[in-house]
Order: sequence, then C-alpha cells, then structure tokens
Amino acid sequence: MKSAAQRLAAMMRTGSCPNDQSFDRFLPEPLRLVSPEYWTPLAVVKRAADWLEDVGIRTVVDIGSGAGKFCAAGALFGRCRFIGLEQYSSLVRSAVALVDLFDLRDRVSFVAGDLRAVTAPVGDAYYFFNPFGEYWLGADYPTEADADVMGTRWADDIAAAEDLLRSVPAGTWILTYNGFGGRMPAGYELVRVDWKLVGVWRLWRKLLDCVRICSPRMMNSR
Repeated sequence: MKSAAQRLAAMMRTGSCPNDQSFDRFLPEPLRLVSPEYWTPLAVVKRAADWLEDVGIRTVVDIGSGAGKFCAAGALFGRCRFIGLEQYSSLVRSAVALVDLFDLRDRVSFVAGDLRAVTAPVGDAYYFFNPFGEYWLGADYPTEADADVMGTRWADDIAAAEDLLRSVPAGTWILTYNGFGGRMPAGYELVRVDWKLVGVWRLWRKLLDCVRICSPRMMNSR
C-alpha cells in the first residue's frame, strides 16, 4: 500500500492527474464508496493547485475537510500548505491516516471542530465544497451519534461561514466548488470561474473590509 501511494504521489507531483479511483483506493472502503458524492474530484483539485500557484497563495484552509482528499491531493499537486477543519473526529482520524500514507505531515494538518465552536485557522485562502451537508457513510463507518446536521444547525453553519467571510481581512482568497450554501458577502470580487468541470469552480478575492466599512455602526456614522 505504501509503495503504491508513493508511485501515485510521484505521478501527481509531475502534474499528471490520475483518475479518482486511483486515489480513492487509499481511503477506507466506506469513504471510498461515497467519494463521488462527498469528496472533491481530482480534476478540481488540480485546477485549484494551478490557480493557487498563479496567484501566489501559500496556505489554504479547507472548511469541512471530510476524508482529507482535497488537502492531501492539493499538497501533491502543488506547494501550498493545507489545514482542514472538520466537525467529525472520525473523519479527521481517516484524513490524518491518509496524510501519513503520503508523507505529507509537513504541509497538511487537520483541526477537529466546526465554525460555530472553534476559531477557523488562519490562511491566505479558504475552500468550501459541501461543507455542511449530511454525511451518510454506512453502518460500518458511522459519524458521531449525537451529530445533528439538519434544520437549525445547517442554518447556523451557513451563518457561521458568512460571518467568517465577513471577518477575514481584505486580500483573502475564497475558493468554492458548487458554492457553500450561503451568499458571498459584500466586498468580494469574482476573479475566475470554470464551467467546464462537473461542478462550477470559482475563485473570489476580498477587496473591502466589510466588518469595518459595512457595519451598521459605520453606516450610521456617515
């Protein structure tokens, strides 16, 4: 298994993009089976790595990092450092195992928690894909039994993401694949969009500090 992972890593570091099955084979079977639905396709990760290189991004925070596929594959395709934030500790454990398999501990790490409970790690860019959806990983790989991701919790997660987007400093980049369930706050510019992938891939940059400029207090003071 280790030697096969090393061969795949060497291929990806040269810029080649293998099919998803070649990478997903290193995930536990329950996570491998749901990869087409929940985890970022390698073609999207490769496009992300190219765009990150183009604009000089050094650190990316993946909000809702799941099994760690985006972070691990992104580190193999490019030179960025990745930090994953994931609410399910069971998925964090699998993500750490994946990173260890590819010897990426120096550039990939994970934090267990969610935006409502922990402060998001600091990065040059933040990535959102399916961050607040309900996982169904099968009876053999259950997520935490007391996790309630429906109803008000989903709305609270979206609100927390929008708060994060408002609070990050001007100059921060945001990557979205099929959006994040909410709306981009004022002050962001859509820099690039790719319609040729399976989903819509967008790169945004924050131009204005709307926590300061667009707050009700500042608006009333004018």
